[in-house]
Parts: sequence; C-alpha cells; structure tokens
Amino acid sequence: MVILCRRMFRQLTAPLCVQIRISGKTGEIPMANVTELFGSMVFDDRKMQERLPRTTYKSLKKTVKNGEPLDISVANAVANAMKDWAVEMGCTHYTHWFQPMTGVTAEKHDSFIYPTDDGRIIMEFSGKELIKGEPDASSFPSGGIRATFEARGYTSWDPTSPAFIREKTLYIPTAFCSYTGEVLDKKTPLLRSMERLSSVAVKVLHLFGKNEVTRVTTTVGPEQEYFLIDKTMYDKRPDLIYTGRTLFGAPAPKGQELEDHYFGSIKTRVSSYMNELDEELWKLGVFAKTKHNEVAPSQHELAPIFETSNIATDHNELTMEVMKKIAERHGLVCLLHEKPFAGVNGSGKHNNWSISTNTGENLLDPGKQPENNLQFQLFLAAVVKAVHEYQDLLRLTVASAGNDHRLGANEAPPAIISMYLGDDLGALVESIVNGTEYKCKDSADMLTKVDVLADFQKDNSDRNRTSPFAFTGNKFEFRALGSSLNIACPNYMLNTMVAEELSEFYEELKDADDFEAAVKAVVKKTLTDHQNIIFNGDNYSEEWVKEAERRGLCNYRSLPEAMAHYVDKKNIDLFVKNGIVSEAELRARYEIELEHYSKQIRIEALTMIDMAEKNITPAVISFVKELTDAALAKKSLLPSISVKPETTLVEELSDELEKFVDKTAELKAAVSGASSANSDNLSQAMYYREKVFSLMGELRTIGDSMEQKTSAKYWPYPSYGELLFGV
Repeated sequence: MVILCRRMFRQLTAPLCVQIRISGKTGEIPMANVTELFGSMVFDDRKMQERLPRTTYKSLKKTVKNGEPLDISVANAVANAMKDWAVEMGCTHYTHWFQPMTGVTAEKHDSFIYPTDDGRIIMEFSGKELIKGEPDASSFPSGGIRATFEARGYTSWDPTSPAFIREKTLYIPTAFCSYTGEVLDKKTPLLRSMERLSSVAVKVLHLFGKNEVTRVTTTVGPEQEYFLIDKTMYDKRPDLIYTGRTLFGAPAPKGQELEDHYFGSIKTRVSSYMNELDEELWKLGVFAKTKHNEVAPSQHELAPIFETSNIATDHNELTMEVMKKIAERHGLVCLLHEKPFAGVNGSGKHNNWSISTNTGENLLDPGKQPENNLQFQLFLAAVVKAVHEYQDLLRLTVASAGNDHRLGANEAPPAIISMYLGDDLGALVESIVNGTEYKCKDSADMLTKVDVLADFQKDNSDRNRTSPFAFTGNKFEFRALGSSLNIACPNYMLNTMVAEELSEFYEELKDADDFEAAVKAVVKKTLTDHQNIIFNGDNYSEEWVKEAERRGLCNYRSLPEAMAHYVDKKNIDLFVKNGIVSEAELRARYEIELEHYSKQIRIEALTMIDMAEKNITPAVISFVKELTDAALAKKSLLPSISVKPETTLVEELSDELEKFVDKTAELKAAVSGASSANSDNLSQAMYYREKVFSLMGELRTIGDSMEQKTSAKYWPYPSYGELLFGV
C-alpha cells in the first residue's frame, strides 16, 4: 500500500507532459516545451529580430505594419537570413506559394544551389528571387484575360505573411499576376481590400478624435469542419475519389438522429489524428485552439484563434492541406466537400469577422453603454447597409457546386442573406429607428441551484444557428461559407463593401458643424432604410421565405442564379471605384466561376454514368439472376412451396433496373448535348444545373432504392454505414 501511494504521488507531482512528434519520432516532453514547438517552422518575428540587422528589421516592420514600399537592400538581407535559417533546418528548396483561381494553392520548387567556377555548388538566395518568381501562367484559369500562348506570369512576395518550412522546402507566401499585370489570384484583392478599409476607417476615426489610430485591420477566425473516413473504404468509392462526395448511397439505419456524436467522446484513432494535426499546425504557427466531434457521424471541427484576414486566409489554406496529409499517415481520408453524404449535416466554415485598430480597439464591440457609443453605432450601420445593398455579392461568395447541396438545412443557413443582431442589439436598433428610449437588458444570473456549481452571468442574447450573418458579441459570424472554400473571396468582398459605406459616411460627416448630431442622423437614416436585412427569427421557416420576398431580399438557390448578378453595374462600380479589381478582372472571375461549376457537374455526371454502367447495373443483374435461379430451383424441388418473396423482389428490381438504365442513357445524352446547346458560360452553367443536375438526382433515387434491395454481397460499393461508422 505504501509503495502504491508513493507511485501515485510521483505521478501527481511529475511535470505535465504531452506527446510530441519531432523528426518522425514520438516521445514525451514537458508541456512547457509546446511554447518552443509553436512556430518552430516559421520565419517569424522572433527569428527576424535574431537574424536581421536592426535597421533592416525596422524597415521590414514598417513595410508590414504601415504598408510602406520595400527596398531591394532590405529584401536582399531578408532573403539571405531566410535562406541561412532554412538551410540550417534541412531545406534544399524554396517555393513561391500562391492561390490561383483554381480553388487550391499552387507551388513550384527551386533549389538553393548555384554552380561555382570549380564545378561545385553554393547555396544562394537573393532578394530578387524572394520578391519575384515566375511560374508558367498559361494553364491557370484566367477567364479569357490571357491566351494560352501568353504564358508568362509572376509571383510577388507578401511580407505580411511569414514564410514557413514544410518537407525540406521553404514556403514563401506570394501574390500572383499575369505578365501584363492582371490579378490572377485570391490574395491580391484581399490585401487591397484590407488597405482600402484601413484608409477609410482611419479617416472616420480621426473625425471622432482618435488621431492616434494609424491603421485598421480586419481579423478572421475560420472554424473548419471536415469528415474523416477509412482510406480502404474511400479507395473503393470512385465518386469520392473523383468528386469528393458520394453520388450514390442509401441511408444507413442510424444517422445523426440520436445526436450522440456531437461533442461526444473522440475515438482513439481520430484523437491520434487530431493530436498530430495540432502538433504540425503549431509548428507552422497556426493557432489551432479547439477540436471536437461535429453533428454527423465521422464529422469533426477545428477552430483557430483570430488573426488578420490575410494571415488567417493563408493559415486556413495551409490547415486544409495539412489535414489531408496527416490523414494519410493514419490510414484515413479527410473530406472537405460541403456535402459528402446525403441525409446528414454538411460541412461549413464559419467566418468570424471583426475590425480592430492598431491601438487595440475592437470597433464592433458595443461596450457597456451601446446607446451612447456613437462610434460603434456608425460602424454597425456601415455593416448593416453593406450587407443589405450587396447581399447578392455575399451570396455568390459562398456559391459553389458543393455548397449548393448544403445551404438551407442541418444548421447550415439558407440561401437568403439576412443579419441576426440578437435581442439586445436589436432593441438598440429599434430604439434608434423609432426614436424611443433604449433599455439595456442587464446580464441575468444563471442560477445552477447546485451548491458545488458556481452561478454565472448569461450573455445578453442567444445565438441563432440558422442565420447567415450573425452578430456574436464583438464580431459577425458569416456562417454560409462552405468547408472547402478559400476565405479570401468572401472577406475581400466584405471588406470592400464596408469600406464603400464608411467612405460615404466620411463624406457626409467631414464638414459637419455639429458632428455628434450628424452621426446620429446618419445612423438613424441608415438603420431605418436598411432594417429589412435584419431578421432575428427562424431562417428555416416557410414564413421567412415569404417574408424575405416581401422585404425584397434575394433568394438565389444555386451558383448560376447568384453568379448571374456578379457583373451587375453596381458591383462592377464597387470594385473598380475602390481599386480592388478592374472590370476586366471582375468579368474574368465571373467566367472562371461559371466554367468551374459546369466542369464540376460534368465530372460528377460522368462519374455517375461510369458507376452505373460498369458496376451497379451488372451487380443488380447478377443478384436478380441468383434470385431467379433460386426460385426456379425451389419450385422444381418443392412445387407446392411459394416463391412469391423471390418473384416479388425480382419484379421490383427488374422494374427499377429498367428505369435505371433508361435514366443513365438520358443523363448520358444530356451531358453530350451540353456544349452544343449553350453558347456562353452562364447558359452552360444554367443547363448543367437545370438539366444535368436534375437527372443526376433522379438517377440517384433509383440507384439508392436498388441498393436497399440488393444483397450486400453483390453491391459494388461500401455502404453509408461502412463509410460513416468505419473509423
């Protein structure tokens, strides 16, 4: 007993440890060393201070903080220090890492080696190579801006996002443009929108006497949902391999109806994956904070801490890449499609967006007396006006072939864009609009009525899980984003539209004789004119659909419907006026998105046809033959015995199989006729949505019905039960 107590004492007093994987080995190190692990693969501020001359470091920080131009001598010094650090860490190559209009990141790897006169090599990396790269741009989407033979493109170093190391390569975050300067990526418009919003917001704040504010930044915390399935199951599903989602699949006997997976105990295999994912992300400087099971079986979530919009975007792209790589090591596959499985929750990416000053003030924080906080009211009014006037833009930023499946159910917001402000802020807006007294609702105590449990204060407002754009204390949560989306697009549009409204406010207020009265007048007029966008109720109800139509709100149910408004004059004017993209660049993005949508639906349709013709149809024929043979054998041996169960099933399957074959042929013809039937990308996308996608749904319905009646021995693909509960 004494020995046991001593052992327990040693365990209790031993340093707290975590499992950390370094250089492929796993061992125990003290928890305190996690702080040393974090950012160990990043050329971060600490390493720059250690390795750069003081004047160089200060000059670089001015570029990062204030947007000042970068001097080539500074670039040379940074490049050399970056190279020395990377080589010490075992790197042999570097790459300019960028985000073209493909929906994924791109990289071309070059080694540090340079030949010497004696036939040997040295490791070199210049400021010129750091600042500018030259990937071939001919095969990236350009929306018609560039012809195939016009191949040259450039990548340009983004010093606001730190370089990092992956797999013996130094990754340098960059922007991407064509030889003639057209923007061909998602990072450049985001950086421009951040600068535009900052410049306008600073001018507005100076009107409030906040002259110490020199920069305003938008911050984002994107919560990332995903599915994990067994790789052996994945490898047997061509639909998952080619499209990221199941194109056939009957429901499993159990789904998410018991609500037992949400926040449930994490399975051992998944926990091991999550632990390694955290470690790898921490090394890369990603603030991975929260992890838990999501609602659907095999669905999970990772949430980071807020960062500036630019770095948050880079880190989210990096997170998705690392998620997939780590899954491979555990015999798993990470699915980032918005709706990989029908009938259960899809995966989103909640975009928590806020605005802060360089002095540390959150401009969306109402404070304890929001009724007296005119600065907050003005910025709130700008967001309300922006979301109302450009609701079509916000809708199309989250439109994709995958997200079209997800929006409108299972905790995903509907396609109708609206804002939720909550009871407290809603009451403030109502008092401003109606000119009535605002009564602040004091935070109520939550009485646990258990002696050992502490009482605590409730929040002033509940959450609304059905709202696309909800106020959650000191930020807005844009919940409509799909899980695979690059968050740069919705954030640069959000930044731009809010900057536009702030610019209008500034022009109205800058020469006001009575500034306070002028602000109150602007806020009241804005909230009165744009209150139709505010809705605090159930966004899933049929009543809301009718009410939204009465209010004049958009309800674009698919990407083609939403994208048709991308090039409306007001939207072109918004981006051109604010210097985010040119009209030609905007129209190019319009063409790219429509073309990408059509290609995705086409690939899905061709995959369905392939699965139907090569495997499902033969499988059902074989099973029907076995049933028929069994019935005939049974009848010949025992003529008096009924064969009704066999014949009934044979008749049902034969009837469905005939319809299945006919529908497959119909889908095949529709895909073949897509190109000849449509002259432009919008017409093509509409055709794929209305004709091809519709037929795909009809084919799936028949196929799923046959799966439920066909012996598992014959069905060629793993079932939903095996996929969702196989980890």
